[in-house]
Formats: sequence, C-alpha cells, structure tokens
Amino acid sequence: MRPPATTIDVSTGPHGWPRGAVLSTGRWTTTMAILLLVSLGALAGSLRFGAEEISFAESARVLLQAFGGREAALESEGTSAVILLQVRLPRVLLAFMVGGALAAVGVSLQALLRNPLADPYVLGISSGAALGASAAMLLGIGATLLGLYALPLCAFAGGLLAILLVYRVAVTYGRLPVHTLLLAGVILNAIFSALIMFVTSIMDPNRSYGLMFWLMGTLSSPSYASLGALAVYLLLGTGLLAAQSPALNLLTLGEESARSLGVEVEAIKKVVFVTAALLTGAVVSVSGLIGFVGMVVPHAVRMVVGADHRLLLPAAGLVGGTFLTVADTIARTALAPGEIPVGVVTALVGGPFFIYLLIWRRGGIG
Repeated sequence: MRPPATTIDVSTGPHGWPRGAVLSTGRWTTTMAILLLVSLGALAGSLRFGAEEISFAESARVLLQAFGGREAALESEGTSAVILLQVRLPRVLLAFMVGGALAAVGVSLQALLRNPLADPYVLGISSGAALGASAAMLLGIGATLLGLYALPLCAFAGGLLAILLVYRVAVTYGRLPVHTLLLAGVILNAIFSALIMFVTSIMDPNRSYGLMFWLMGTLSSPSYASLGALAVYLLLGTGLLAAQSPALNLLTLGEESARSLGVEVEAIKKVVFVTAALLTGAVVSVSGLIGFVGMVVPHAVRMVVGADHRLLLPAAGLVGGTFLTVADTIARTALAPGEIPVGVVTALVGGPFFIYLLIWRRGGIG
C-alpha cells in the first residue's frame, strides 16, 4: 500500500540507525519497482539452476503453457515440465514467502525494541515455534489434511510463549537492556533445544531423522495446497504489521515520545508480538529453523532506504524473499545432486554479520 503524498523524516538515527531521505510517493514507487524487478530476476534465475539446468526460454515456455491451461502441450515437455512445476516452482515460491515473512518480523521487532540485534532466531522465537511444531509432529498432527492449518497454529503457540518469556525476563523498569535481551534469548534457545531433543528421542527413529534435518532449516518442495495455507497466514500477518508502520515510525523515537504523540504503546506491543509469533510459527512449520534473515536483511535495507517503515517494511520483505531464494539456490546446487540445509547457508552469512553488529554497538554506537 502506497504512503500518502505527505512527507515525514523519522530516520533521525536513534541507536546508530542511519538517517534516510524524506519519503515521498515517487521515492516509494521507484524503490519498490526496482526491488520488484530484482526479485523477479532472482526468481527466474532460481528456476533455471539446479541438478539439471533448464534454460530461461524453456522455463518461460513451460510456465506460460501451465498458466494458460495447456496441459496437453505440457505432457510433451516431459522431464522439464515436471521439474519446474512440481519441484522448483513450489520451492522457489516457498523460499520467497519465508524470507519475506522473516524480514518483516525482523523489521517490526527491531523498531519495537529499538535494537538492530532483534531477530526471531536470536530472541528464541524460532526455537519456541520449532518446539510447538515438533510436539505437533509427535502427535501426528502434521500428517493430516487438518495439519496444513493446525501445524502453523501449534508453532504459533510456541513462538508466542517464547516472545512473552523473553520480554518478561529482559524488561527492567520498563527498559530492555541489550545484553539482558540477548542473554534471555540464548537461555530460552537452550531450554527449547533441549525439549526438542527430548521430543526427537522419543519419536520413531525413521521420523526423528527427518525432524532433525528439518530443524537445520530446509525448504523441501511443498504442495500447492500447503503454499495456499501458508499464504493465508502470511497475508494476515504482514497486513497487520504494515498497518502499524506509522506507529513503528514514532516508536523508534522512544516510548515516551511516542506516547506524547498519541501512540498507544502497549497496544502496539501486543499486536506486534502476537503477529511476530504468528508469522514465525507459520514459516517455521514449513521450513524449520532458518536463522539471521530477520536481522541481516532489515539492517542492510535500513542502511539504504532509511528508517521510515512505510517503505522499510515492504522493501525488507522483497529483499528478504530474494535473499532466501538465492541462499536456497546455493544450498541445492553447491553439492548437487546432494543438498545443504539452507539454514547452514544463512548462518554462514548471518553469523559474521551478527558479530560485526555486536562489535559495532560495543564501540559506543547505539
């Protein structure tokens, strides 16, 4: 949704965040158009590369025939059509949706906590969601048709529990100290990881191996039905976050300043926390634990487009989707026909970046 033609410069650089240019309708449109083109290019490239390379021309022909309903023509395409439509296209769409959702959650948490280190993975939200999903799998919920909708809800419950615990443990006299916040996330990650290992240990060995691989972060090709179910959660969650953009702009100035400008801070906190848990639970239920996307992408995008969330949030969503799509392409082609868990690729990128942010903040910035 485009912002109104009025302009506002909220990127005053709190906590070391860079100042951004004043947002206007033209700047919003231009930025989003460029990012959309880059995203489409990344999606097209990801459809081409794999254990078996398929040219852009062939990919375009198969997709046009599929969207045109020409099933008879697709049968003559043979292997290429099967690979594109049943394996790569669903996986690429899943990667884009998961990456975009994680980036949107990261943007919102960083604004709410006024901390560029905030991330659903670092704060233990992803681990809580993984515990909820693991428990659901143990009970066999994920194996049913109802599991398409119930599994994300179980992960949502685990993620919501995690974010509430982190907040209650870390908050001190209304403030959220950085080190306390990170320590609370580390502790909860350890507790939830232990509980997940317990669930794995009592699960059938054949199923426990798949669960362990899933926990490392993997984007196996989903069915279009599961993609549709995931889209329902993501549309609801990202819509709620986008509606909070004006309030998030003011919250970056501090809670007291936001209250003086008419923002209902506690209500916004509840909406963002619950929505973050919803989105994290939905994506973890289909992709496992994929770390650092929600921290690296929002920080990088903020450095380029500024801190106005009317632009930052949708821009980070596009960049997050593109980033995870590219990471997943690397994961499934680097050792083809073998596959690396995509969570490994994102950790190798995000881990050093996380260390950089810690050193940067220790130097007195923010």
